[in-house]
Order: sequence, then structure tokens, then C-alpha cells
Amino acid sequence: MRKVTGRNAAMCLGALVAAVLVVRGIAADSGEHWEQAEEGTGFERDGEIKEDFSGTLLLAGSSSMEEPVNTMAESFMEKYPDVTVLVQFTGSSAGIEAVLAGSADIGNASRYLTEDEMAQGAVENLIGLDGIAICVDGDNPVSNLTGKQLQDIYAGKIRNWSELGGEDIPVVVLGREAGSGTRKAFEEYLGLEDACTYGNELDSAGAVLARISATPGAIGYVSLAAAGNRHGNGANFPEEKGSSGSVRILSLDGIYPSREQVRKGSYPLYQPFLMVTKGEISAGNRLVQAWFTYVYSEAGREALEHAGSIGYRGA
Repeated sequence: MRKVTGRNAAMCLGALVAAVLVVRGIAADSGEHWEQAEEGTGFERDGEIKEDFSGTLLLAGSSSMEEPVNTMAESFMEKYPDVTVLVQFTGSSAGIEAVLAGSADIGNASRYLTEDEMAQGAVENLIGLDGIAICVDGDNPVSNLTGKQLQDIYAGKIRNWSELGGEDIPVVVLGREAGSGTRKAFEEYLGLEDACTYGNELDSAGAVLARISATPGAIGYVSLAAAGNRHGNGANFPEEKGSSGSVRILSLDGIYPSREQVRKGSYPLYQPFLMVTKGEISAGNRLVQAWFTYVYSEAGREALEHAGSIGYRGA
């Protein structure tokens, strides 16, 4: 796994400075890395925006980032009423491709960039973290899985819930489509990259949750922010075990995926939220720079966390 260092790894999100992300390491010396980031880009991330802006900003990419991105877009447009922020939820890979092709200003991604994408000029800008919640239908009595059990389910080795202390009902394995950042992080955690046995592959977190709620025996994974907003809790994501409506969120290795557990690094399954640019932020137009100044401001962090994610809290 490639370690994130220098300008783009700098944002280690406060209490997570000592944590190790599932898909790659983040160095613990966040202060030093944050200084390197600003020296490398010439971009003051937490500065004030003192001028008015107009125009259109197009963001494309991860559907797992739908809630936080929509929240930030609405807040930004309230601050700058002459700006229109358009957002397309096309998947992480498609969003990165759009930025590289010049058809989008910013690509939202819930995975890290590949070496090839970086070679083409794509730059990672980490704005936050989000847990990946394991969900089953609300009538399923199973409340916890070990990492090994989860791996065996997605490898096709466990096929009935009775093998896990549940009812005698087949396991219906759901996942995201190829190109999904959430899928990549999930499969890397299990050590099953491109090797999971899916019954259905769905193109958004919302579609996964809808299918789980309608399918006895179903299991799937979605971003924690998406699962929290499905529960209708938004910023008040449930901190206790249980189900709400027709979807139950499982503990993993005995740890329930609250934002606090993700923030501390106790919950083992989570993903980055990136806003990808072609070239450094400082090389972008003034509207792009204004957007990132807002995203890294206290108002931007509050908007991100209101939507259920974990925002950058400073070095």
C-alpha cells in the first residue's frame, strides 16, 4: 500500500492523527505535514474569502459523498448567491475521469488515487473520513460480525445466516458497482479485491439500502453518512446498536460504527473523502480556490459533520 505523505496527507483530522486508515497509512505528525501542504501549494486552506464570486462550479463523483457534498454546496451558494454549484453523483472513478478530461472542476472520490491517475495530473485533497457501515434487513437478529465472518460471507463461504447464529435463511450478498470508491475500500479491507461473490451490484448507497430493506437475508455496505441519513438522524447519527425502520447496522469485531469510534480509529472499516483537482488547488481558478477555502473553513467542517461525516479539524 502506498503511504500518503507531504501535501495531501497533511489533513489527519484531529483525533485520528495516530490512526492508520484501512486502505493506506496516514502519518501521525499532522502539524508538520499540514505545514508542508501549505508550503507545497501556496494555498491558505483556512483563510477568509473577502471577494464576491459568480459563475458555475461542477463537482462529479462519489455517491457516498452525496449528503455532505449537497450540504456544503447549499451552504456555499447561500454565502455566494451568484454562484451555482452543480453536483453529479457518477461514482468515484467517473468523477476522477471527468476532472482529468476537463469536464468537471472537482472530482469527489471515496478512494485514493491510483498511480496512473496521479501521473495524469490528478491531485488528492483530503476533506474528511467516513465509516463504512455493514447493514442487514431490520428483521435479522444478528448484530455483530467478525472480520473473518464478513470475509467468508463475501467470499461465498458462508451462505446461510444459521451459520452465524441467525435464522435459516440464505445470505443475499449485495455490493456496489465496479468503480465505486466504497467498494474498493471494502474489498481491500477484506483482502478480496475483485474477488467478492456478489448477488447484486448496485450503483449507489441509496440503492443498496433500499434493496436491503426489501430483501430478507440481505447484507450490504454503505457509507456511514448515507446509513445515518437513511435513519433520519443526520448529524445525530445513532451511537447505540440496533435498527431503525427496515435496516439494521451491524457491529464489526464488537465495535459499532459511530462517528466517534471512527474518529478514534477503533472502528476498523472506513474510507477517505477526497475532492480531486487536476493540478494543485492554487493552480485552479479563483472560484475553485474559494470553494476549497470554504471547505477547509469552520463553516465547511460544520457542514460536513452535519451531514454525518468526519471533517478535518486542524493540525
